[in-house]
Amino acid sequence: MASLEELRSERLKKLQALQSSGVDVYPSVSRRTHEIADVVRNFSGFEKDEVQVIIAGRVMSSRGQGALIFIDLYDGTAKLQGVIKLPEGEIAHTFYTHYVDIGDFIEVTGTLFITKSGQESILINAISMLSKALLPLPDKYHGIVDEELRMRERYLDILTNPELRELFEKKSKFWDVTREFLKEKKFLEVDTPTLEVTTGGAEARPFATHHNDFDLDVFMRISVGELWQKRLMAAGFPRTFEIGRVYRNEGSSPEHVQEFTNCEFYMAYADYEQGMILVEELYKKIATEVFGTTVFTTRGHTFDLSSEWKKIDYTDEIFRQTNIDIKKATDDDIKSKLQELKVTYTGENRERLMDTLWKYCRKNISGPAFLINHPVLVAPLAKENTDGKSKLGTAQIFQPILAGSEIGKGYSELNDPIDQKARFTKQQEMLAGGDEEAMMADDSFVEMLEHGMPPVCGFGFGERLFAYLADKPIREVHLFPLVRPKE
Repeated sequence: MASLEELRSERLKKLQALQSSGVDVYPSVSRRTHEIADVVRNFSGFEKDEVQVIIAGRVMSSRGQGALIFIDLYDGTAKLQGVIKLPEGEIAHTFYTHYVDIGDFIEVTGTLFITKSGQESILINAISMLSKALLPLPDKYHGIVDEELRMRERYLDILTNPELRELFEKKSKFWDVTREFLKEKKFLEVDTPTLEVTTGGAEARPFATHHNDFDLDVFMRISVGELWQKRLMAAGFPRTFEIGRVYRNEGSSPEHVQEFTNCEFYMAYADYEQGMILVEELYKKIATEVFGTTVFTTRGHTFDLSSEWKKIDYTDEIFRQTNIDIKKATDDDIKSKLQELKVTYTGENRERLMDTLWKYCRKNISGPAFLINHPVLVAPLAKENTDGKSKLGTAQIFQPILAGSEIGKGYSELNDPIDQKARFTKQQEMLAGGDEEAMMADDSFVEMLEHGMPPVCGFGFGERLFAYLADKPIREVHLFPLVRPKE
């Protein structure tokens, strides 16, 4: 078998031979008259009228030799078989056998017909080169096997894997359905900054960079403009949403990557109870319109989004599964329980310990369900529950739980500036104590709250939902996930 360098050398000779004869091997435009999908869709009409068409695309396969050659041509819309016959297509036959390889982009002219085996085809009488490929395509039967190479050469992975292409078409529809749903509910689409002086809206370690013009250290955002969209609530917009990229300088896992797309929406004069109603409706719409079902099996769980969405109390569920009452347990009690459960934890503060214990418990919940009543400590931007007279120590927060994971987060947004200032101070203490995921304080946001913000419900979700419904690791649903450069 020839080496990759030997194959490239042979193709390079063909390229140079074409150029020497005055052929533009990389022309700027094609003369094609139809996309292949149009030809396939209207095949009988073209065949009946013996219409000559010009189509273009990549040669995906080639078989036969001598007087009869069959090729598969693909232009991104559909695939069509091409047939080159001798003696009728002598010029095309000579050009193909001397200069064309699998992977090349070519333009062919011909008439449509059906072969004896019943295959819709184009009888080729002329061929021209659109782009000469110097490297071969992966084997069509095996594709790219090496995982890291698949991600590095993603364009070839998608080209040779129709299921992967379909996945990304579904992902595009996922965001189309989301956008249409929110606009139908009278949400205004907005754009907020991706570079921030202080990160807000989530607890995560950010990427840091430098703004040369202002000589200012800034951060890439970790949420889709949560604190900015709340400012828009104060500005008088009743409902806003944004779909955009988010950056978190954290570890990788089947559920986590450092760069991803999320959606966040905010609605004034609403609370988290109304948010749960809207989110359930949205998730069901996404499921039916994108995947054609409400029943999914993923990560060892099966759930039906059309069934009842139970409400699970954070404290009660942890007690039910671990016999730990987080309202009464000391930090040492939680550490002992985690050690007993053989759960690795990072961070010694109470928020991280409780969160780790909860993450152990959530793996046993298939859903669909809403997790509610989190301790205020783990929800620094959410309103606290009260009984009308006193605060209860839990937050008005909700998280959809599917297949043992939180797939989104929303809450009744805190609009008390004094309370918000105190919570930011607590987060700053955690940052100073070495917790890199604690939230930065934003004094200008507190100032906005002092001017007044109405009651607001906010919610965020993103690619993790799509990955779970598609039963794929989140890295797999990225067109071009980050990979290490070749050494």
